[in-house]
Amino acid sequence: MSHSTVHLDAETLARIQSLELEARRIVEGLLAGSHRSAQHGFAVEFAQHREYAPGDDIRHVDWKVFGRSERFYLKQYELETNLVAWMVVDASESMHYGSSARSKYDLACQAAAALAYLILRQSDAVGLATFDARLRQLIPPSSQPSHLKELLALLAQGCQREKTNTGATLHELAERIRRRGLVVLLSDCFDDVPDLLSGLKHLRYRQHEVIVLHTIDAAEEDFPFRDATLFRGLEGEPELLTDPYGVRQGYLEEFRRFVEQLRRGCRDLQIDYLPLRTDADLGRVLASYLAQRQGRH
Repeated sequence: MSHSTVHLDAETLARIQSLELEARRIVEGLLAGSHRSAQHGFAVEFAQHREYAPGDDIRHVDWKVFGRSERFYLKQYELETNLVAWMVVDASESMHYGSSARSKYDLACQAAAALAYLILRQSDAVGLATFDARLRQLIPPSSQPSHLKELLALLAQGCQREKTNTGATLHELAERIRRRGLVVLLSDCFDDVPDLLSGLKHLRYRQHEVIVLHTIDAAEEDFPFRDATLFRGLEGEPELLTDPYGVRQGYLEEFRRFVEQLRRGCRDLQIDYLPLRTDADLGRVLASYLAQRQGRH
């Protein structure tokens, strides 16, 4: 256990317990809804061939290779070669925003905790990185079930009062993570999109599989404000008193352009993009995504 879990106050301990319970609830729901496989979600990427041995499942025989060599080889996937996954969580000030009880950071933490719980249940390894203007803390991957507590303790520390610099963080991670694995970015992505995509491209160049879980507050996407409103600036931006009705259409168009630019950039890089809204049923959204992912492979 790292020093980050030492001398935790009661509020932090309660937050850790809450995250663990929510993760368990979501994952048990995922597994209860899965009729295809107990290994629900991440065994997706081809890794290598190995020669057939008596007793192996012939469904995994690569018949194209047999046609060329007249020898039996099996396709082996990442799940069989010990998946290493990283949860990369944005802890900048803008993630603190929430128009309801759950902030974007709360949502990111719950999603990261659920996926970490699922990965550890599959006996694979998961690590965690948090960032704002720079990479803040990094916990190396482990497959030990007790590792979850250390990850949750770091997430429970909350957001910083700093701006975000997602692109630079992803470039640094791409250089530091040596073994090919799965990188899950959980962020509102409120940053320069070309810089962010450049960082994602670097991870893809290093042959990591990448998933972007775009955390969005419901009010950011719907802009439900009607009366004169004082908008409090985050990450160094000033306060702004304005008539929401007058700016609503322009705001919504700009927000949609931002989302589409990010979505299209991810698609071009063969990166899964999944929006997560603070008012959505997180378990249901993740279950739907993982079922689609499993179906593709």
